[in-house]
Amino acid sequence: MDKFDLIVLGGGPGGYLAAERAAHGKLKTLVVEKRAFGGVCLNEGCIPSKSLLYSAKVFDYTKHSEQYGVKCEGSSIDQSAVVARKNKVVKTLVSGVKGALKANGAVMAEGVGKICGREGSDYVVEVDGKKYLGARLLIATGSMPMIPPVKGLDEAIKSGFALTNREILDLEEIPKSLVIVGGGVIGLEMASYFNSVGSQVTIIEMLDHIAGNTDTDMAKILMNNYKKKGISFQLSSKVVEFTRDSVVYEHDGKTVSVPADKVLVSIGRRPVTQDIGLETIGVETERGYIKTDRTGLTNIPNVYAAGDVNGKIMLAHTAYREAEVCVNNMLGKKDVMRYEAIPSVIYTNPEVGSVGETEESARQKGIDYKVSSITMKYSGRYVAENEGGDMDGICKVLVEKKYNRIIGVHMIGNYASEIIWGAGLIVEAQMTVDDIKELVFPHPTVSEIIREAIFQL
Repeated sequence: MDKFDLIVLGGGPGGYLAAERAAHGKLKTLVVEKRAFGGVCLNEGCIPSKSLLYSAKVFDYTKHSEQYGVKCEGSSIDQSAVVARKNKVVKTLVSGVKGALKANGAVMAEGVGKICGREGSDYVVEVDGKKYLGARLLIATGSMPMIPPVKGLDEAIKSGFALTNREILDLEEIPKSLVIVGGGVIGLEMASYFNSVGSQVTIIEMLDHIAGNTDTDMAKILMNNYKKKGISFQLSSKVVEFTRDSVVYEHDGKTVSVPADKVLVSIGRRPVTQDIGLETIGVETERGYIKTDRTGLTNIPNVYAAGDVNGKIMLAHTAYREAEVCVNNMLGKKDVMRYEAIPSVIYTNPEVGSVGETEESARQKGIDYKVSSITMKYSGRYVAENEGGDMDGICKVLVEKKYNRIIGVHMIGNYASEIIWGAGLIVEAQMTVDDIKELVFPHPTVSEIIREAIFQL
């Protein structure tokens, strides 16, 4: 059997970056991927969805260009061309991932990997019948869509009536009506796209709000913006059945049927930890997720886990950093994972960016805080580049009273995705109000909104 210093199970964000970093650090590294290198994020999630959403944004510009003094008549969307461009983008980036792994000396194995136990101090991994030895393991097998046990759903998926995040990205015909089950990030982003390109979109959400743990004010503004664009919301509603051409849900004791051409089922994701051999070496799990400490280490020596499988914060950039922490500790460099200032973005139009504590989480933790919440109109560039309903954006800054430090930043509006990292740095560094007041922000930029919010305190 070929022996490696490290075997990585999974070629998604956590897995391929760990393999790249480990190989660069002179660890003989094998990375195993069963579907496509780049994982869900690159092939079926983050990147392809952003490709579609950008096409929708360009299309929206053409529809409303007269607001900016530009006449653009007769614009239309070519869905097959949009999908073709998406595929080209994905292919380019997958090639880049493979190229980086190869350049750093990592060995790639395409196939289903499974842990088979130990041989001495080493771990045995089998890939499509071939066995390898690894002194260390990193489990980065990611997650998959949750499919609820609802009447008719299996049949709806088999017929192509019901879709997951994977299939909806390849639709080459725009459905006249789309029902989305789940008002989380994926559901909201797909709602944004298909609403822009002409579908009648209905979102059915079990909770009384959308966007999960997103700041309440941001979620309300986003939903109101969506409603203005014609998206329908059915909150506090439970889906009970899928028929051949409709979704049936319960609300306030009443049963309602909504007709649809297609349905997107997006109620969350679960870790891929079954049938990968964790039990053969005794790796502990909790609710299906692999338990890790702040170094990424499991309960088993030299066995690490990173990304969605640990269930901590299921975002690609979290997986990147977790992978780096794991590899650094393998290489003898002490490093720990910090989860207090990880930014999140909903890539809708307008975008939502968040980092740190929300008002809800701060209250739950008993933090005494104050808030500055201002309209995005305080930014000259924002006003120059946005018209109509796009002017509804706000920026909210949370400050802990005891130390006068920034503990959370939340914003809705264009450019939020490109600004929030800076807010994350502010929270991570535990900067105070006075610290921010001494910073120089470039003008005119939308990022100045953070400074403006601070000066309102």
